[in-house]
Amino acid sequence: MSDIAEMNLKDLAAAIKRRKVSSVEVTKALLARIDQWQPALNAFARVEAEDALKAAKAADRALAAGKAKGPLHGVPVAHKDMYYSKGKLAECGSKIRKGWIAPATATAVERLEAAGTFRLGAVNMVEFAYGPTGHNVHTDNVRNPWDQTRITGGSSSGSGSAVAARLVPFALGSDTGGSIRMPAHFCGTSGFKSTNGRVSRANAMPLSFTLDTVGPLAQTAEDCAIVLSVIAGPDPLDPTTALAPKWDGKAMKRSAKGMTIGIPKSFYVDDLEPDVAKAFDEAIAVFKKLGVKVIQVELPDQVMVAAAALIVLAVEAATYHAPWLRTRPDDYGAQVRNRLQNGLAYGAVEYLEALRWRAHALEAHLAAIGKCDAVLAPASRAVASTLAETDVAGANNAEAIIQGITRFMRPVNYLGLPALVVPAGFGQHRMPIGLQLIGRPFNDETVAALGIAFQGATDFHQKVPVLT
Repeated sequence: MSDIAEMNLKDLAAAIKRRKVSSVEVTKALLARIDQWQPALNAFARVEAEDALKAAKAADRALAAGKAKGPLHGVPVAHKDMYYSKGKLAECGSKIRKGWIAPATATAVERLEAAGTFRLGAVNMVEFAYGPTGHNVHTDNVRNPWDQTRITGGSSSGSGSAVAARLVPFALGSDTGGSIRMPAHFCGTSGFKSTNGRVSRANAMPLSFTLDTVGPLAQTAEDCAIVLSVIAGPDPLDPTTALAPKWDGKAMKRSAKGMTIGIPKSFYVDDLEPDVAKAFDEAIAVFKKLGVKVIQVELPDQVMVAAAALIVLAVEAATYHAPWLRTRPDDYGAQVRNRLQNGLAYGAVEYLEALRWRAHALEAHLAAIGKCDAVLAPASRAVASTLAETDVAGANNAEAIIQGITRFMRPVNYLGLPALVVPAGFGQHRMPIGLQLIGRPFNDETVAALGIAFQGATDFHQKVPVLT
């Protein structure tokens, strides 16, 4: 058997189920890999080795007794440090939440545990999930396993780094303005932002109550779909999921042949690094070979859509943090505090107009793409910049660089659409390139099917960084 730690989720769960490998063996292999990589990456906030080994032994005993819990029985995982587990620390990458013990468990985590997973620990994140690069003055920066001088993307920085380095088979992230998709692109993993309202956000740290979404980062599109099949669906603790359909496994297995993908004529194809543009063109060619019809689409003004998203996010984040901004402003890092205070500058009319426009903007988007099953677009204009270049405290041009690399994220969040990032090549400095498949509302399974088909014809998702 190949290196246990490098197995994807689907194969790992199957190997445990068939007792080709024990949960204890898997856990020990991952813990050994974490010991090797953690000093270089700072991906983990906490490693709970002793508890994880106890859980692994219990999983093996249950399996031997014919009492497997579910499809992910015996799989060790670690999630972004904003997903609450009752009785466990959940510090959210912050000083303000330092030492805070979660009083309840996030619904997504409960469902994964019911399917058989257990904790290895928690992975690091940007302070309060409010930053796109991975910098954090409180917990130190998470670093990219392909080049430790470069950013991981944020705010699910530890999730992207840990999955790329094969420290865990998957990790939950959150995506409010690209926080799953950016780390997936920069770190070379798959990452799935679910349709708004498809997955419960209950007992996960909020940032923006109309934009927050839950989703996984994993090696493959299929692994992401496996996770979503477990966590998707209605939850009485999150009213936004009241009409959420359960995962449709048949739709996920639909052939890509005969589907239609839209290619944007502008915005997503503007000012791309040459290597990103090349990877995009090559991916289009792959889809054509798979029998996918490719057409050009003229999307509505995405700059306006992104601007509306920024208003909504800024106001809602400032609203949630207002009590701490009044009483503990100095306990925030400067960048996060400044971003939160910017949200106080918008008036009620601007915020409500931005909210009210969403339905019209989505209607215009769907009209523009017609019968397309998805839109294919770059995840970012460039590969990962260096930590130094994007350090707003020390680099003169940091804000301009950050605006450039995050440009393609916010429209998807504002419109509430599902989007899957898949690895699609390598660019400058041998850094990963990701492309995003942007779907129709609640058609997450179709997006997954396209991603699975693409990865059946390419091998970028199989590349593994080497610790140097």
